[in-house]
Amino acid sequence: MVTVHRASGMRVVIYLEDHPPAHVHVFGDGEAKIELLGPDEEPRVVWTKGMNRAEARRALAIIRAQRDDLLLRWNELHG
Repeated sequence: MVTVHRASGMRVVIYLEDHPPAHVHVFGDGEAKIELLGPDEEPRVVWTKGMNRAEARRALAIIRAQRDDLLLRWNELHG
């Protein structure tokens, strides 16, 4: 697991031996899995564990703002 971003008390990670499609895991009080999707699509929350709706929205906002950089990191780590 590689921490690729930190913001607003949340940690964004990419697992090294994870599977497509490109996605990240965001850890705060709980965890969210968020798909990064393509350039013409918005990232989307796949699931959450232990996060309330406000925290999940905050996690999604962080990923939206960093999506291009996170896709680059995903591709660097997974080819």
